[in-house]
Order: sequence, then structure tokens, then C-alpha cells
Amino acid sequence: SLMRLAPVPMFYAANPTVAIRMSAESSRTTHGARACVDACRYFGALLVGALRGEAKEQLLAPRFLPSQASPEWDEEPLCAEIDEIAAGSFRRKEPPDIAGEGYVVKALEAALWAFHKTGTYQEGCLLSVNLGDDADTTAAIFGQIAGAHYGLEGIPLRWRERIARPRLISNLADGLLRCAHHAKPA
Repeated sequence: SLMRLAPVPMFYAANPTVAIRMSAESSRTTHGARACVDACRYFGALLVGALRGEAKEQLLAPRFLPSQASPEWDEEPLCAEIDEIAAGSFRRKEPPDIAGEGYVVKALEAALWAFHKTGTYQEGCLLSVNLGDDADTTAAIFGQIAGAHYGLEGIPLRWRERIARPRLISNLADGLLRCAHHAKPA
């Protein structure tokens, strides 16, 4: 559920508390395990922060919450595995302790490790896929946070030119962002 999360926090970005709650609900449609739900809550918060222009250092600070969000982690703490990542485990580890696995905890940690270690979308994407194993999952998670942080122009043009149906994808993304800017607090 984490690798397909971005549209939810994009849609609700105008209200970070709702974006975090709806990120959790999005996971529950297919992945109801606590680690999956909490990974989506935490990652939803990161995506909202990135979409709102928070600095990378701020996003990767321990237990990040976007401004105007309720004290989410105090009211409903993250499970231990996700809280460890939110506290910055990805900053202290290197491969093989960082691994591109399909398990949500390992995949989130690996994607944030790649985001933390690099300064561009391309560098981070290549670092994440070169961890191996479930490379598409790690890269999909990395791509969401890096795309929200670096923006469309941060993705190499030669990569963007190879996307199937680029106009459709661009229109959908623009529509989600327009919704976020016009959303009423829930």
C-alpha cells in the first residue's frame, strides 16, 4: 500500500491531519497490518510536508509532522518498527542493514535512506534500485518522496520522455494538486 500512496496525501494536502488519517485508510483497503497502516500515516505526513515545500532536513528530522497537523504521534503513536524509522534509523545504517525488500518496514527505511544519502532524484533513484531484491518497491516509495521534494523538473527529462501516456498522468497529478489547494478542512 505504501508504494501507491502519493495520490491520497496530494488530494488532502491542504489539511495535513486529514491527509495523515486518509493515508492510513488508504492502506487498510489492501494492507491492514499495523506496520503498513502506520507506515502510510508517517509517509503521508512526509509527502504533505514535501508538497508544502518543507526543507529536506526538516522532513528527515525525527518524527516529522507537517505544520498545522494535530500532534498525531502523541495522540496515536506509531508502532515500534515505524517509530524507529521516524526517529531516524535510516540515518544510522548502511547496507546490508539497509535492504530493498518488499516488507513495508524495510522498504520504507531503504527509500528514506536513499533520499537522505543523495542530493538529486536521479542519484537517489539509482541508489534505491541498486539495493536490489524488491527494487521496484523501494524505487516507487523513493520516487514519491523525491518527486514531491524535487518536483517534476528534478526528474531527468530523458526519464520523463519515456513515460507512457504522459499527458494523462500530468493531468491527473495537476488535478490532485488543484483539489489540495481548494480542499476545505474536514
